[in-house]
Amino acid sequence: MQIVTGAPTADLAPCVLALGNFDGVHLGHRVVLDAALRKAAELEISAATAVFDPHPRRYFQPSSAPFRLMDDRQQADALRQLGFDRLHVLPFNARMAAMMPREFAETVLTGWAHVRHVFVGADFEFGKGRSGDVKILTGIGEQIGFGVTGVELKQERDGKISSSRIRQLLAEGEIGQANALLGTPWTVRGVVQQGDQRGRTIGFPTANIDLGDYSRPKFGVYAVRAQLDDVQLTGVANVGQRPTVEGETERLEVHLFDFSRDIYGEGLDVEFHAFLRPEQKFNGLDALKAQIARDADKARALLAATP
Repeated sequence: MQIVTGAPTADLAPCVLALGNFDGVHLGHRVVLDAALRKAAELEISAATAVFDPHPRRYFQPSSAPFRLMDDRQQADALRQLGFDRLHVLPFNARMAAMMPREFAETVLTGWAHVRHVFVGADFEFGKGRSGDVKILTGIGEQIGFGVTGVELKQERDGKISSSRIRQLLAEGEIGQANALLGTPWTVRGVVQQGDQRGRTIGFPTANIDLGDYSRPKFGVYAVRAQLDDVQLTGVANVGQRPTVEGETERLEVHLFDFSRDIYGEGLDVEFHAFLRPEQKFNGLDALKAQIARDADKARALLAATP
């Protein structure tokens, strides 16, 4: 998949474009994405997506709490796997934020991406002050030569499948429900960092990962699977501040079962499969060690029962 950041440096082929933030590439997004892929196949032209970087929420609220469901590379990988030929990464800066709807359409959609048809969510808003919507975009498209389809996002029993709803489920520890709406296990990708190595002293060494701008799940212990290069592993993980050792920073600590190699500086993908218990403070390391042993046994059993 070709990744184009900002204005392209060479002419690009015409495309059908799916436009949105697509954080999580969840089942709600896939209704829009799948419709774009079908239209591209029908017209026999390239299928492309466009996302904003940084996310507009981060641009307008730079001090807001972490909220991403996936990082940029995960997002690109997910879109590639769906079958898109091209990804436009649109720099969300002062110029982009100030564009009126028609300027955005002429500069970005036809000028940069060479669109023939654009697919967005039915509630899509764009342009300065969110002054544009699907109706306005449709009118502009009729004037300058591209089609527009606003797609109703997928619904399920409790309402629209949205990134905000998935974040809320993660915050409540409802990892099974969050994964169901994502269509795949929620995964944190990061580089293993050296910690204080207390885990080694109690027989449970951990791979430590900075959570960065990932949405924070409910602090506690989870059954996880992990991917290290081509090796698939299982484990038990803690997300939180580690109150037993007076920790202050939020991080992900993963104890990998039946694995002992030094992996500092290596990339690790951690899939969350089940919430086991909330984070709690123990009366010393011996009590913590005993609880981790129980957590590990429970995680092994759950993961063994879940293909």
